[in-house]
Amino acid sequence: MPFINVKTNASVSKEAEIALKADLGKAISAIPGKSEAWLMVGIEPEYILYFKGDDAPAAMVDVSVFGSANSSAFDKLTGEICSILNSRLNIEPSRIYVKYSATSDWGWNGGNF
Repeated sequence: MPFINVKTNASVSKEAEIALKADLGKAISAIPGKSEAWLMVGIEPEYILYFKGDDAPAAMVDVSVFGSANSSAFDKLTGEICSILNSRLNIEPSRIYVKYSATSDWGWNGGNF
């Protein structure tokens, strides 16, 4: 039950949106036991976002997962997310933050896992 939310000050065409969703769907498998089958993706384009004092293309990515994962899986996913955003939206990896949250409490379909 992962959720990836991408906030970026870049504009995102419908074509890029679909490509980002597909790429992130593949990348989530960097975390053992996670797949696109349960992935929810949010994309917030043209978000007011400043990094290092300017509004050059940047992104803040929140990754939430049910359960936990080890640091090496998160490190691998960070590399993949940075690569995806660089290739799809021309955002330099040095202008991307990725934040991880893991929880044992996750609700779905009227109940909790």
